[in-house]
Amino acid sequence: MIINRLIVKNWRNFQHIDVPLRERQFIVGPNASGKSNLLDIFRFLRDIAKAEGGGLQKAISDRGGASKIRCLSATQDAEVSIEIHIADTPDAPATWRYGVGFRQADREHCQTHLTYERVWREDELLLNRPDADDNEDPDRLTQTALEQIAANAKFREIGRFFRNVTYLHLVPQLIRFADSIQGKVIEDDPFGQAFLERVASVHPSTRRARLKRIERTLKIAVPQFEKLEFIRDNRGRPHLQEHYSHWCSNEEAQHEDQFSDGVLRLIGLLWSLFESDSIVLLEEPELSLNIGIVSQLAPSISRLQKSQGSQVLVSTQSDVLLIEPGIDGREVLLLTPEKEGTVVKIASDVDHIRALLKAGLTTGEVVITRYPEQSSLLE
Repeated sequence: MIINRLIVKNWRNFQHIDVPLRERQFIVGPNASGKSNLLDIFRFLRDIAKAEGGGLQKAISDRGGASKIRCLSATQDAEVSIEIHIADTPDAPATWRYGVGFRQADREHCQTHLTYERVWREDELLLNRPDADDNEDPDRLTQTALEQIAANAKFREIGRFFRNVTYLHLVPQLIRFADSIQGKVIEDDPFGQAFLERVASVHPSTRRARLKRIERTLKIAVPQFEKLEFIRDNRGRPHLQEHYSHWCSNEEAQHEDQFSDGVLRLIGLLWSLFESDSIVLLEEPELSLNIGIVSQLAPSISRLQKSQGSQVLVSTQSDVLLIEPGIDGREVLLLTPEKEGTVVKIASDVDHIRALLKAGLTTGEVVITRYPEQSSLLE
């Protein structure tokens, strides 16, 4: 299943979003246009659906409260809302629809209350809140039905789908200097501080299969690379180990603290594509990678995504990542900041972009160039 339509009101940079989504979706825009905030919509849905340590109030609190989430341009309407359509394919009718709206109830208690929550299965409305019970006990509106086992029996499949959303923006230094840092791991480990433990937690046969597939990619991307394997040291701590073919046949293998930033990020990126059959969120995966590797990321993501049956959303500022001729204009979301908030459009819905794509140019050649104010900074 994938999310094939996203409708949003008053979420951070965005007063309004209503766009169709594909299995592979690239998000492009200038700095501070809201690429990370758009990805966070899906992390928010994951957080409210968590069976433990989640829920609406925590998801909102973790983001600084409803006032920090609400679009600054939304002066007349305090409601924030998200609606998603879930289907088997991008062009299929929705099997599920889930919509949720909320606003801060009052300044004194700083609690957030639902303004509505609705669930449809095809054309059947399964949930429509507030209902009579909510009106009798308004405190019920501090929780979604999605986070309550007793209330979501008819649509529990949606909750499982949201909980499987995967986000990993691996920071190599957190792995390389893990022993020195020894800090608290952030919930859900979005920056890969406990990445080695994530690898270690997978069944050995599954882990070997995943690392073998990553190894094949590294052999193409990294000169003289030969082998990637998982080991434990004499204290039982997990490590990744790589081997290279050098003139010195006795050279020892390298552990992750000796890996380059690019290799660590590429391993983390590829591993995250194996972790979910739901939605995988990748934020600027081109960082620390050379141009040759970046140019192969889109087809690599596509191959792994299709094998897992997942949907991949990728934010990027790299024209090189988008040079693959197979990238459809419908696979690119353009974020354009305007006075009242960022506008989101499908690239192929923009007339001159559609014409250039039909003429044979790649999305990388015609999309990133929409933002000359950034390229001029490099001149």
